[in-house]
Parts: sequence; C-alpha cells; structure tokens
Amino acid sequence: MQKYFSIKKQLTFCIIRWNGVNLCPYLIRMRRNTIIALVLACGVFTSCGEYNKVLKSTDADYQYEAAKSYFGEGKNSKAATLLEGLVTVMKGSDRAEESLYMEAMTYYNQTDYQTASHYFTTYYTTYPRGLYAEEARYHSGKALYLDTPEPRLDQSGTYKAIQELQLFMEYFPQSKYHTEVQQMIFELQDKLVVKDYMAAKLYYDLGSYTGNGSYTTTGNNYLACIVTAQNALRDYPYTKLREDLSILVLRSKYDMAKESVLEKKPERMRETIDEYYAFTNEFPESKYKKEVDAIYKDASKYVDKLNDEE
Repeated sequence: MQKYFSIKKQLTFCIIRWNGVNLCPYLIRMRRNTIIALVLACGVFTSCGEYNKVLKSTDADYQYEAAKSYFGEGKNSKAATLLEGLVTVMKGSDRAEESLYMEAMTYYNQTDYQTASHYFTTYYTTYPRGLYAEEARYHSGKALYLDTPEPRLDQSGTYKAIQELQLFMEYFPQSKYHTEVQQMIFELQDKLVVKDYMAAKLYYDLGSYTGNGSYTTTGNNYLACIVTAQNALRDYPYTKLREDLSILVLRSKYDMAKESVLEKKPERMRETIDEYYAFTNEFPESKYKKEVDAIYKDASKYVDKLNDEE
C-alpha cells in the first residue's frame, strides 16, 4: 500500500508528497509570497517613518523639497498636507507662490475640484501676474467644469464654471488653451439648454392641468412652455436643441389655440399659422415635418372656415 505522506531528501532538494501529490512547488511559492509581503511591509513602514520625520521637522526648506518630491511622485495627499503649512511659513518668497500653486494641483489631481478651484482662485488673486497665473485660471475653470451637475439638478455650479472660463478667455485671449476652453463653455451652455428644454417639455406635458385634479382653459402651462423655450432660443441661438425647442413652441401655441375660449381661438389659430411658417423656414427638412404639416392643415382649415362665415 502506498504511503499517504512521504518525505525523500536527495542532496539539496526534497520531495514532499501528500496522497501522491508533490507539495514542494506550493511550499516554495508560499515562502516566496511571504518574503514579498514582508519586503512590502518594511517599505511601507519605512515610507511612513520618513513621512512622519518630514512632518515633525522644523526645517521649511527640507519640507519644501519633500513636498515637491511627493508631488512629483503623485503622492498628492502627503504633498498637500506639507504644502498647506509651507504656504504660510514661506509667505513673501518665490517658494510660497509655487507652494500655493502645487497645493491647488494636489487637490485637482485628487478630483477634489471645489477645493482645487478655491486654491487656484487664491493663487491668481494673490499673484495676478504670477508665474502660474494662466495655468491657475485655466485649471480653476476646468475644475468647476468637471464638477458641474447633470442637467436635471440645480445649475448654479454650471453658471459659475461658465463665468470662470469666460474670465480666463478675457485675461488670456491668445492662450494655448483657447480652443479647449471655448469648447468647455459650449458644452456647459448645452447643459443649461437641456435644463431649459426639460422644463419647457414638462410645462407642455402638463398642458391645461393646474393641480388638485383640475383643468383650466387659460393655458398657463402652455404659456410657460412658450416663454421658457423662447428664452432658451434667445439666450443660446446656436444650440443643438434649437429644432426641439422650436417644435415645443409650435405645439404649445396650437394646443392652446384648440383649448381656448371661442373669442380667443381665431387669434391664437392665426398665431399658430405664423409660427408654422417661422418653423418651416428655419427647418425645411425637419424631422417633425409630418407633424407640423398636420398642425398647419388643421389651423388653416379653422381660419378658412371662419373667413367664409364672415
């Protein structure tokens, strides 16, 4: 009968078997992994020890060089902690200026964009003609751009980002970042248009509904849709949603005309026809062509009948 466990030593190596399986490779691998883990642990403890030594040091120059080293290695959290104190300690020197800019960059690299923008703003306010003034204004605007919310949420942050990027364009009109910043502004404006479109669409979908399960013939929601959409078209004339906003205006005018009281209906049907011509002139090959033609046909039929009666 074969033994379940046997050990054979031959010169400088051994064979360890369990149920006929050689266990040596597994034991060797386990030992190698243990050694690697110990080496890594020693490296971590050494690194922590060095960092604590830097933190406790009263030598600002030593801390400054360490902070630059950590920043260059991508250890942004450690660099930020050191730089926060150095900005005050080295105030009035060239190193204070560089420390403040690096501190802002450490937060930017950690995707803490609000904090990053704050420090970039502090930098270009403190050093308006500083060595990194252009970079600071650019990154401040881009940080706010990256932190903007999705369209359905409050867009205060989007307005702030647009303002910051527009200021950058004013201060550095010939900047190498000009094209990129312009594109960011366009994208943020599109986000605002989407917000307005969603609001206008909601008003249109509500139609004559006024809440509490009641309806009205005043068309307040249709009017709100028209005003919201037209304001967006006026504020952002080159938006990609121009056609979609315009169809909401036409639909709202038509539906409001249909639901109007008799004395207001003729005037509103004529306004619908005018809006139809404005729409088709701007979008002759519109994706909504079938719908707008049907609106025109119905509105014209009503007006023609009214004229015949007169």
